[in-house]
Parts: sequence; C-alpha cells; structure tokens
Amino acid sequence: MNKALLTLPLKKLFFYVLLLAAALMMLIPFMWMISTSLKADEYVLSIPLQFIPRPLTFDSYRRLTEIFPMPRMFWNSLFVAVLTTIGQITVSAMAAYAFARIEFRGRDTLFVLYLATLMIPSQVTIIPLFILMRYLGWINSYPGLIVPGIFSAFGTFLLRQFFLTLPRELEEAAFIDGASRWTIFWLIVIPLSRPALATLGVFAFMGSWNAFLWPLFIVRNEQLMTLPVGLATLHGRWLTQWNLVMAGAVITIIPMLIVYLFAQRYFVQGVVTSGLKG
Repeated sequence: MNKALLTLPLKKLFFYVLLLAAALMMLIPFMWMISTSLKADEYVLSIPLQFIPRPLTFDSYRRLTEIFPMPRMFWNSLFVAVLTTIGQITVSAMAAYAFARIEFRGRDTLFVLYLATLMIPSQVTIIPLFILMRYLGWINSYPGLIVPGIFSAFGTFLLRQFFLTLPRELEEAAFIDGASRWTIFWLIVIPLSRPALATLGVFAFMGSWNAFLWPLFIVRNEQLMTLPVGLATLHGRWLTQWNLVMAGAVITIIPMLIVYLFAQRYFVQGVVTSGLKG
C-alpha cells in the first residue's frame, strides 16, 4: 500500500511530462509561424535560426495588405463560412429531428444510406457537383461557394445522436398541451441542444473556413476568392518571401481560434453527449 502511494506521484509526473511534450509538439509549429511572420526579409532564413525575431517588425502584414486583396479575401471567407455554418446547422437539425423522432416507413434504411455517403470521397463528387453548379449558373458566385456546404451527413448524424438522448416525456407533455411538431422542435428541442449545435457549428465553420479544393474549382474571380485559395496564389507569386506567407497564415487561423474559444464550453459538452466520445 505504501509503495503504491509512493509511486502514484511519479506516475502522474510522467503523465504530465508526456502531455507537456505533446502540447509543445503541437504549439511549436504555430509559434514558429508567428515568429517568421514578424521577421524582416533578411532574417527569415538566416543561420542560426532565430526563434525570437530580432528586430521584431509588423512590416510583412502591412506589405501583405498592400500587394494582395487580403481584406476582401478575409471578408469572402468569413461571409461564406458564417452562412454555410448557419445553413448546415439548420438543415442538419431538421433532418436529424426527423430521423430521431418522426416515425415513417424506411426511416432507418434511409438513414443508413444517408450515412453511407460519408464513405464517398469528396473528390469523386466534385465534377458532378461542378456540372450542377454550371447548369444553375452559380459559377463564380457566392451561392456556388455556400450551398454545397450546407448539406452534411455528418452533421445530421451528430445531432440525431444528441436528439436521441433527450427525454421523450417533454415532447409528449407538449403534445398533450396542444403543441405542434414545429413548436416542439423550435421551443423545446433546439434550446436543449445548444451543446450539440455549438459542436456542429465549430466543425462546420472550420471546414468551410479551411476549404480549398471546392473554392479553387468554383471561383476564378479574385474578388470572390477565399483565404486558402488566395494564400496558395500568394505562395506561387512570392515563393521566397516566407514572412508574407506566414503572415497570411496567421491571419487565417485567428477567426478559428476565436470561434473555438467562444464555443469551447458547449463544444466539450456536445462531444461528450452526442456519441462522439471514445
């Protein structure tokens, strides 16, 4: 018993050291990215490498906005990501509620087929989707960037798993009081599902914000380009100016950090209660 008490702190210390090492492995690339964005041109690839910029300068951020339409691309990414997130939450919530609570013939089979689409790589469907967008006249347009991202089998699965954990007694009591299906969904189910909705919102926002392949296909106009596509062209134009590339990358990750920090409490709770826990 005494040996167990003596070895327990050592085990915890070893566990914390492993966690700290893993955290440093994740943080060092981001810290190096920020460091490079704050360096002058002549110090970016200097030997020995400087982790702390000397001198520290924000000139790369200023030059980036002068030679590249960064504010416009930032607005495009934000506009597309916000509308895609709102649309995906709305559509996924309604579909998930139908699969979780409404009884109809072939419901389970249809749900399995819907989930099976998760196994199809997006690269397989991108050409038929592009042809559809062309017939709709949505090439080089915001609808072409937004509408395909609204429909998500993963989002439907995530919310359905959460809806199944909600007590049916609440809905039955509302039915007895004369509430309609839409009233129950909007006034009872949605308020109780904020953790799951926040979780899906974080996933949807990050997926839309980081999307590269589809915006690259659907948009040719520089005024409609999102940040990932714009950064790719930036890398091609100024291949050796890594401080500019890293400055653009820093600008790109800031909104994702803000969204995650804002929804962190709901995000953790939603992952635990929605069936995604290990």
